[in-house]
Amino acid sequence: MSEIAPDSGLGEIGEDRLLDGRLRLLQPRKGHRAGSDAILLTAALPALGQGALLDIGAGVGTVGLAAALAQPGLRVALLERDPELAALAERNAGLNQLADRVTVVVGDVTARAAILGELGLAPGSFDAVAMNPPFYPPGGSKASPVPNRKAAHVAEGALAPWLRTARRLLRPGGHLALIHRVEALPEVLAGLGTGFGAVAVRPVHAFADKPAIRIIVTAVLNSKKPAAMLPAFVINGPDGKLTPASDAVHRGRERLAPDYQ
Repeated sequence: MSEIAPDSGLGEIGEDRLLDGRLRLLQPRKGHRAGSDAILLTAALPALGQGALLDIGAGVGTVGLAAALAQPGLRVALLERDPELAALAERNAGLNQLADRVTVVVGDVTARAAILGELGLAPGSFDAVAMNPPFYPPGGSKASPVPNRKAAHVAEGALAPWLRTARRLLRPGGHLALIHRVEALPEVLAGLGTGFGAVAVRPVHAFADKPAIRIIVTAVLNSKKPAAMLPAFVINGPDGKLTPASDAVHRGRERLAPDYQ
């Protein structure tokens, strides 16, 4: 990783490369950093052709930029409330030569529809929404002293406002993809009970013989198709190295989107 001079309140910034080096990311050396969650979420997105994707809570833009690289016709909006992270996301779009297809929007996912509309996020304007929401409730032991890491990991409210915004901004038949901790599954399913169908849940295990650590959930707005539990995805083999399937996904060579949707 190359080092870059400190960037305002984010501290020291470095450059990382993901997806076999194709995706270049400037991100803080300390605090929340892009990793497997973002790559797995990107892999869960369907083929969208020349459609429009909204990455909610985009951070430095990992999911949206990775999707734009994988799908050359895709138009992407990155919604991030932290102006400093949003500025890094904009720099990353340029760094990856994606500035012509990627727009960075500074705003809060919980804002009223009128405010989001003023930011250019009109109702029914997206073919897919991706979200990697904060995982942990306020006051829990997972809170980090690093501000941008705490904001990325600790929820200030329920997941429901995120899903409500997704419902509002998706076109009918649009796709939702999110990644969350396993314990949040009841909240996720409850939130998807209004307006979504074809809900598909894929458990993610660090090791095959250990309990799942994440769930990847996809759904389709206004679909009447039933829910499905998809085969588990295992990140590491017994030797601690990525499984062949996991290696392929982390290199951007395989997708995890359910076919039946």
